[in-house]
Amino acid sequence: MDTRLLELLVCPVTKGPLEYERQKQELISRSARLAYPVRDGLPIMLESEARPLSDEELERPR
Repeated sequence: MDTRLLELLVCPVTKGPLEYERQKQELISRSARLAYPVRDGLPIMLESEARPLSDEELERPR
């Protein structure tokens, strides 16, 4: 994923920052507790497509 694009994107729910999880191909919004998928290099920024994050996932170091 293009790092310049990541700098521009925000969570559509909270408008907060996102973290890119390369191994899972997801954008993580800790404030919304959601993970948005990245498919073929394109972020899918729809709340309906996001999966909820578990407490364990949120506790992982950044």
